[in-house]
Amino acid sequence: MKSIELFAGAGGLAMGISLAGFESLAITEWDRWACDTIRENQKRGYPLVKDWPLREGDVREFDWLSIPEEIDLLAGGPPCQPFSMGGKHKAYGDERDMFPPTTEIVRELKPKSFILENVKGLARSRFANYYQYILLRLEFPEVTIRHGETWTNHLSRLQKEKTSGALHGSGLTYNVVSTLVNAADYGIPQKRERVFIVGFRSDLGIDWSFPRPTHSFDALLYSQWISREYWNRHGISKSKQSDMPERFKNRIMNLSDMLFPLEEKPWRTVRDALLDLPDPRDGSARGFYNHNFQNGARTYKGHTGSPLDLPAKTLKAGDHGVPGGENTMISENGSVRYFSVRESARIQTFPDGYVFHGSWTEAMRQLGNAVPVALARRVAASVAECLAETGIRKIKAGNAKLRNAA
Repeated sequence: MKSIELFAGAGGLAMGISLAGFESLAITEWDRWACDTIRENQKRGYPLVKDWPLREGDVREFDWLSIPEEIDLLAGGPPCQPFSMGGKHKAYGDERDMFPPTTEIVRELKPKSFILENVKGLARSRFANYYQYILLRLEFPEVTIRHGETWTNHLSRLQKEKTSGALHGSGLTYNVVSTLVNAADYGIPQKRERVFIVGFRSDLGIDWSFPRPTHSFDALLYSQWISREYWNRHGISKSKQSDMPERFKNRIMNLSDMLFPLEEKPWRTVRDALLDLPDPRDGSARGFYNHNFQNGARTYKGHTGSPLDLPAKTLKAGDHGVPGGENTMISENGSVRYFSVRESARIQTFPDGYVFHGSWTEAMRQLGNAVPVALARRVAASVAECLAETGIRKIKAGNAKLRNAA
């Protein structure tokens, strides 16, 4: 199956898609540092990325119709700054809003499916109308905006198309599903909430829903405070275990009364993610790429670092360098230090052999903007499965027609 990646960044979403079995026809990214990261790993011959057809530049400047093959999947994470909690909240008025160009590329390429990812802020009530506008443009990509038309007037036209049903069954339309996802629920050692928008071309007749969570907070609490399997696995004696969190005691008591084990696996924690990684201040850390100690970490109100025995807080890129207390961890002695680039890559489920290009600040910005590789793989694999099943059904139907004709 063939794919195209927009706004690739350092390659997290694209790597997950490659792991799900897609072959990329184009990987596009405008940021030089992120492209340098991909190029650096291509030079090193890193298997997942060595054959990626990387295109550095603005997605609006490429001739997408020059791609001759049918596209099975178009994927990308349009820049999140227009909708980020820490941004300027301009949405459509922000020149970095790449959702309109993305819908135009969907219209041109007519991919069988698409996966788009963005920050939780996109789904806030502040952007409710614009969020609906994005979803309707993706559902009806051929209902294009007219010259001089405002996005609100375009939204009204799209709403009429939706309610009239005039385009359903004719023209290019997509069945679109949007979901707010916590990455920790899928085995990512990070509480990272993101919006996923997934669509399938309507003519394919695919019924799809977002993959069910595989991990849970309750399962983590159970493994820590009831079965104690978590502490035993990490070789931590009872005297060195952290105290039971007061705010979770009632929840833990309820779990202790359960007669059946939880179906989900425990959330993965910072300690889980960094299990075999030496402290960056240790001499043995030199055997790992991008695993240097960064001085100057501090905490302040609302930025208190990530505890070892919970998933990390959301890694952030920051507009002007790395946010002081956001990308830090709380050590066992209570001190705070920055995550190294390699530790952050572990938290974003990048493989250890993948190298990040640029300074510590630049590499952390790339990681803060990335999609966790393992989460991207999970979503892309579910899309690939549906596309493959649809292809098999068509082949069987074609064979049946041939047999009947004979």
